[in-house]
Amino acid sequence: MPQDVEFDLPFPLAVSPDLEGARVRNLAWVQAGGLITSGESLDWYRSWDMPRLAAYGFPYARGRELDLCTDAMAFFFLFDDQFDGPLGQDPHRVAEVCQSLIDIVHGTGSQGGEGPCLSAFADLWQRSTYGAPPGWLPRAAHEWEYYFATHAHEAINRCRGTPTDMEQYLQVRRGIAATGLPLSLGERAAGIAVPPAVFHSPQLRIMREIAVDLTLMCNDVYSLEKEEARGDMDNLVLVIEHERNCSREEALTAARHEVSRRCARFQQLAREVPAMCAQLRLGKSERAVVDAYIGVMTAWVAGYHAWETETLRYVSATQSLPSSGPGYFDDLLRP
Repeated sequence: MPQDVEFDLPFPLAVSPDLEGARVRNLAWVQAGGLITSGESLDWYRSWDMPRLAAYGFPYARGRELDLCTDAMAFFFLFDDQFDGPLGQDPHRVAEVCQSLIDIVHGTGSQGGEGPCLSAFADLWQRSTYGAPPGWLPRAAHEWEYYFATHAHEAINRCRGTPTDMEQYLQVRRGIAATGLPLSLGERAAGIAVPPAVFHSPQLRIMREIAVDLTLMCNDVYSLEKEEARGDMDNLVLVIEHERNCSREEALTAARHEVSRRCARFQQLAREVPAMCAQLRLGKSERAVVDAYIGVMTAWVAGYHAWETETLRYVSATQSLPSSGPGYFDDLLRP
């Protein structure tokens, strides 16, 4: 089983001491907003343990900062599941649904009241942008737009029924995985603002892309059975199988190699950062911010990986919901 595959990620794992508090507050948030009702949907949601994902991925966060990250993780997964059914086979309708959320990002749409998902996202966007540094806002807006917009292309790929090539896969997968957004949320939770000259350095830009790829690639292995059963095509293992015309075992080995290669490159680039900072003549406090940002990236990769090996979301996914129907208990896109 893909869940038995091990990845050697060279990043330390930590956990926020506010995990139990986040559990209580997150459950109240998803229920108050109508994202989770009761019975089967509540049991299924609890088995994912979103607060643990947030506590692992953002170990430096506490209180409101951890709550924002936890609620965002809940939104990502609950929203994603809404397309595991007939809607996910209709690219035009998917684009329409997601445009309503993009409109919230750009201030041209409803700020809530149009269904649980729209209301929940409007709340997340307002909380995340309040008091945010000026440079963070347009970047986060672009990342949310990218996330929502690529759902239509995931639907197109489902309708095609065969995986695409690696280059196109990464363009879609980096969007629907939304793993750039947790890095941006991590900046907010850590209370840091990286100087633009450093944030856009070759080293940190490539490291950020690697952190995104590591998260989604490992996840593709663990979620392979769930996604394959539902006809999803944007999965690293399926892409490798199709592109190389190889066996499942060979594809899994190749996936592990992709992860290992990126880990090595991340570490190499991290070693170059101090010299780059010295050339930019950064002060001690600015260097500390850069170090903290690298910590945001490594904590997210390590935390997400630890969570996905423990959650029941992938282990019992095919048993909890049949692949022949919608991949959710509650319709969260209803008006």
